[in-house]
Amino acid sequence: MTARGTSRARRILAAALPWNRLGLRARLTLLYGGLFFAGSSAVLWVGHLMTARALDQRLVMKFAKLTGLGDPLTELRLTPTLVGAVPQLVQTEVEQRAADVLQETTRSSLLVMVLTGIVALLLGHLVAARALRPLGRVTETARRLSESRPHERIALNERIALRGPQDEVKRLADTFDAMLDRLHRVFDAQRRFIANASHELRTPLAINRTVLEVSLEEPAASEDLKALARALLGTNARYERLIDGLLLLAQSEQELTVSRPVDLRHVVRVVLEEQALAPRKRRVVVHQDLRPAVVQGDPLLLERCVANMVENAVKYNVRDGDVWVTLRVDDAAGEVVVTVENTGPQVPPYEVDDLFEPFRRLHGERVRSAGGAGLGLSIVRAIVDAHGGAIAARARSEGGLAVTVRLPAVPGAGDDPGEKASGRARLTAAISGDPALHG
Repeated sequence: MTARGTSRARRILAAALPWNRLGLRARLTLLYGGLFFAGSSAVLWVGHLMTARALDQRLVMKFAKLTGLGDPLTELRLTPTLVGAVPQLVQTEVEQRAADVLQETTRSSLLVMVLTGIVALLLGHLVAARALRPLGRVTETARRLSESRPHERIALNERIALRGPQDEVKRLADTFDAMLDRLHRVFDAQRRFIANASHELRTPLAINRTVLEVSLEEPAASEDLKALARALLGTNARYERLIDGLLLLAQSEQELTVSRPVDLRHVVRVVLEEQALAPRKRRVVVHQDLRPAVVQGDPLLLERCVANMVENAVKYNVRDGDVWVTLRVDDAAGEVVVTVENTGPQVPPYEVDDLFEPFRRLHGERVRSAGGAGLGLSIVRAIVDAHGGAIAARARSEGGLAVTVRLPAVPGAGDDPGEKASGRARLTAAISGDPALHG
């Protein structure tokens, strides 16, 4: 067996042992108790030997005292045979009493050791809890950081600030606080970079667009020059969309600056109305099944989230295809569920997760055409994460993709008696063309 196999076998064996399944507090308590019982057993054994030796040396009965204890021995009418047997009786009596004293002493010592051991275990449990309390604070802070979302980590100003002697635990807590300080400075620098990039990247592109538009309006410009200007204008517009998508993706991962109850059904309807008015190259029928639903968040980001889902469903579709948009409330989970499904080309199941990565498209393609920047679902995932939700996608067996978003629902805010009485409200809109702004 190789060294790696031996090491792995040892790890498996160590993980299977009951001792390794206990917490540190329980292990310290058992360790304290075990050491106490081991020490007590040694003391008890030494005491037993010393008591037995002392009894052999000092417990002596005088024959005269024994014969004067009462009339029974006097009335025995001692004969020579009985006189010779009296020392033997005395020795037997001494040994019996010594054994009784030794047995009683051992029994009492065992009882005291058990009772004291139970008290020692309880005290060890309390002492271990007090000693591990600073480590518990470090662990709890690290757990909250690991379970929080990126924008929550940026806003987190919590520190352990452990007080006490400069021991190993104090140095660990101070090191952890220093790491949080460095992370906070890094996230602040990232926010400043995004704010500056929003201006520095857009300004040159805006200037280029203005120059190209002016050249197109120039009467003396030749047709070749105008054709070149139109081509450059299209390229410039594409890069503007790319930068807008990157900035939106970065801003979606930050802390929400606006958070209020949002009627998600109204947001979805607005998005579909805008899609219906956009010029498109192919006909796609959108089916809408919306229920009342209210979530807490930023209305603009939620609108962008739904818009990207619908735009991707329409764009990556087939001619005369279908898109199904459903909105419902999962009362059991307390969540609002938005699902967008479409017909379209077959999507390999192993490529579904890659579609959420920036600049990734179907079949592993990178961005190299006017087909899109590859940021649509990345932006959707960032917005959903910022709102404390979850997103999942699955490939449909008949072609296309089904994307499901779950967001925390606002309790008691989604009831609409009129909507429930009228049943499902369906709207079918004929949509054709290509999105002007999408991922």
